Amino acid sequence: MKAPRSGRDSLLKLQDLAERRLVIEAIDPLIDGGRFAAKAVAGRPMDVSADIFGDGHDVIEAAILGPDGGLHPMRPEPNDAWHGSIAFDGPGPARFAIVAWRDLWATWARDTARKRAAGQELSVELQEARLLLDATKAPRGESGALNALRKAARNDAVADLLSPDADALMARIGPRVNQTRSADIPIWVDRERAAFSAWYEMFPRSAGPAGRHGTFRDVIGRLDYVRDLGFDVLYFPPIHPIGTTNRKGRNNALKAEPGDVGSPYAIGTPEGGMDAVHPELGTLEDFDALVEAARAEGIEIALDIALNASPDHPWLKEHPDWFERRPDGTIKYAENPPKKYEDIVNFRYYLDDAPNVPFWVAIRDLFLFWIRHGVKIFRVDNPHTKPFPFWEWIIGEVRKSCPDAIFLSEAFTRPKIMKRLAKLGFNQSYTYYTWRNTKHELSEYLIELTTEECRHYMRPNFFTNTPDINPYFNHSSGRPGFRTRVILAGSLSGNWGLYSGFEFCEAAWLPPKDEYLDSEKYELKHRDLNAPGNIKADVRLINHIRRDNPAMRDFGNLKLLTAHDDRVLYYARLDHTVRNYLLFHVLIDPFAGADFWFELPLRELGLPAEASVEVEDVIHGNRFTWHGRDHRLQLDPHDRPYAIWKLFPPGGAA
Repeated sequence: MKAPRSGRDSLLKLQDLAERRLVIEAIDPLIDGGRFAAKAVAGRPMDVSADIFGDGHDVIEAAILGPDGGLHPMRPEPNDAWHGSIAFDGPGPARFAIVAWRDLWATWARDTARKRAAGQELSVELQEARLLLDATKAPRGESGALNALRKAARNDAVADLLSPDADALMARIGPRVNQTRSADIPIWVDRERAAFSAWYEMFPRSAGPAGRHGTFRDVIGRLDYVRDLGFDVLYFPPIHPIGTTNRKGRNNALKAEPGDVGSPYAIGTPEGGMDAVHPELGTLEDFDALVEAARAEGIEIALDIALNASPDHPWLKEHPDWFERRPDGTIKYAENPPKKYEDIVNFRYYLDDAPNVPFWVAIRDLFLFWIRHGVKIFRVDNPHTKPFPFWEWIIGEVRKSCPDAIFLSEAFTRPKIMKRLAKLGFNQSYTYYTWRNTKHELSEYLIELTTEECRHYMRPNFFTNTPDINPYFNHSSGRPGFRTRVILAGSLSGNWGLYSGFEFCEAAWLPPKDEYLDSEKYELKHRDLNAPGNIKADVRLINHIRRDNPAMRDFGNLKLLTAHDDRVLYYARLDHTVRNYLLFHVLIDPFAGADFWFELPLRELGLPAEASVEVEDVIHGNRFTWHGRDHRLQLDPHDRPYAIWKLFPPGGAA
């Protein structure tokens, strides 16, 4: 008589439950229970950790199961913590899981070695070894070694059974019982530039000679300048036709004067919208030529996708239901009360409670249009003012055909919103760096970005400034302040950037806000690229250091160190894999020098407190030796506001 179906189901559940005897929990990275993907970089090992344990005292082994089915061993640490790493091909979606099992042979070998050391009789243990070996199946190429071990067991050769060779063989092919597997963990794998890039922002319309509107062809003439500074991403604010209705004048004046060029964020005229280029910049063919010329210089072009429309945008006539309107039927201008942007109108993302699907599709196609024109990096303007589901869908759709696309989130807003956008798929994120000025502020923020869960999904991009942000710190800090902010941005983050003018220490502001006087958003700026007092040498230096030192590529290896002066930020970038070690001292105070003690991070280098380390002064190129932990340094804001050192500890050069 068969057991009732409910009874059979119960027995099957019991069998499944009993088999999963081991516990795998506290997996890291695991973002919101697997709702979102953690981020990895193609070819770069990603650290994985978990708590893994079981009942009793058996030896447990664990590994990371890669997408190709390969196992990557994990190592145990105190308190049942396990750690390992895995590298992914890419870019694109990937997954991993953690598997753990009871290792019968390792348990036998550990216990037998202890009994042998105590002089106990081992006949039963040898019988156990024979049974374990008989139950082991040899894969191709391992049968000879397994047969030799079986022979050793028959001959009671305990020493051979407990040898390192036996341990290694049985770790590969020995019995694994109660194998337990975690759920799959989603990962998004990016190309290198998503995690390591240097951005230079410029307005193409300002690339021409004084008195003339610049063109894409003029920008081609600037590529050698960008390359000389060491940047690999050249980013443009919107390059589309600029509306004339309610056009803003200089310094955001409500009325434009004849000849005022308007804000490039007021996008659209009857001649075209976001899939067109401003006629005075040239043609799409000219833009394509610029993209190719930049690629030849090792530079990628990044475009600003600003979902703004001027009242002249062609979609207002073609798709009137795509725009927000007031109760009286008039168009609704963009506003952030009490501020109103009369030259911009708002798109409508939802029709009542349903997504405005044709509009969503049109924006997806907009990204794909520019990808076909060679652009794969996009800075997205104010994404936090658009629906989260919109961005999750858009980014997911774009990635289906272009997984190496990079999206930078320009969302200076509340922390949880910034982090949500990163979870949704934005590869990089603007940050609060621009407003973190003191040692305490910077340290606290860096600890958050490098040690909390957000490190797995939010990649910071430390821009020194933007056309919208003229940092308060630089209003009165003079050249020393500009120098230190460049060094900090370029050395603290994997991604960094500056908006043109920063290298010339431009600081004129429009009180009381942190905005530029005579903002380039509303007029052309023709700069002397060799103006005296520039800090181009500092920019070149930090980009050269970034490019030539592997330790600079992984933001997670940042280590804050001890300098006994609250005006000095002292930190290291340490890559133990290739033994590449850099130290940075940056004087945050732009007005007064510092004479201070600091501690050499000997423990982090695995060295005793009295060790000696060979050092190179990266700025001047001279080499010498530091002895012991404590050292003294002087920094002068007008001479040497920062110091950069490369360490060559004993045991191999960096």
